[in-house]
Amino acid sequence: MRFLCVVGTRPEAIKLAPVILQLSKYAQVTTICSGQHSKLARKPLEWFGIKPDGQIALRSKARTLAKLTGAMFVPLERMISKYSPDVIIAQGDTTTVLVAALTAFYVGVPFAHVEAGLRTGDLNAPFPEEFNRITADRLARWHFCPTKRACDNLRAEGIEQSRLYITGNTGIDALRLTLDRANEVESHKPSLRRILLTAHRRENQGECLEEICRAVIALVDVVKDLEIRIPMHPSPGVRDTFERLCAHRDRVTLLPPLNYEQLVFEMCHAELILTDSGGIQEEAPYLRKPVLVLRDKTERPEAVELGVARLVGARRAEIVRATRELLANKIAYAKMASGASPYGDGYAAERIGAAFGLCATPVSAK
Repeated sequence: MRFLCVVGTRPEAIKLAPVILQLSKYAQVTTICSGQHSKLARKPLEWFGIKPDGQIALRSKARTLAKLTGAMFVPLERMISKYSPDVIIAQGDTTTVLVAALTAFYVGVPFAHVEAGLRTGDLNAPFPEEFNRITADRLARWHFCPTKRACDNLRAEGIEQSRLYITGNTGIDALRLTLDRANEVESHKPSLRRILLTAHRRENQGECLEEICRAVIALVDVVKDLEIRIPMHPSPGVRDTFERLCAHRDRVTLLPPLNYEQLVFEMCHAELILTDSGGIQEEAPYLRKPVLVLRDKTERPEAVELGVARLVGARRAEIVRATRELLANKIAYAKMASGASPYGDGYAAERIGAAFGLCATPVSAK
């Protein structure tokens, strides 16, 4: 079989890398970068020893959603014609996934969607990701669902049972592989209690991000043994807001954009994680790190229902209240740090390979 894996952003690269590695053991796999986030997408692939076979070059002006989407179609169609795949694979809910699914449909090549079935039920939260994943799932032949709930969502939408596979989340595969490689990670305990905070989502930019920054300032003012570390997202709007409101504050460290393995290091050394990232919502429970989600809605409710994640939104007062409560309450903290992960055991890629008949099926996903 010939597979074409399309990668657009860093999270896609991280979560598709285990699939690429697994399928490459048994089949011909071509990996291309869509140009959505070229440099950011290539670095995680390099970490996993994957060299892209092709790169779509997009003009820098193609950065509105409409321009970005339109700019990808023709180059991707050319890539498909060049490599003649039997299956096209994409992951998640980005513009790249939307274009990959539509182009595969237009040219008549079966499409496989990794991380299928996530839903909030609100097309505007997150925007435009909810629309992207709904569209990709309507067009997919194979739906690789990270959880039973995701599978149930698709079944309720009328997707045939024969097209549904519960695999676990490939992001946990990537985390497991990285931890296996990073045994040399420092084991010393930071001198201050450490919070890792990441925020970048489109719906949080502007006033909401300013509220998050004010929460950061309030927390370090009140909790004197607390350090907050914030990796900068390359988006100018995100970076400028954090630098304007949080730079030069005692015990607030603005970090440059981190490679994947560096982010894993930061997560491992944090006592608590605040984030609006979907991937970190999955990774934190596996690492036994309580996570406060800076969103009002999440397409990953399983961790919230297990009590290892909590929705707090992007309002200063609620962020400060929830963080202080968790830092002060050892019983509540211990419960959230239980290590209960609903997103699989780190072997989702093997189950995806088995769905294509390329290897034996591992034990069922959790």
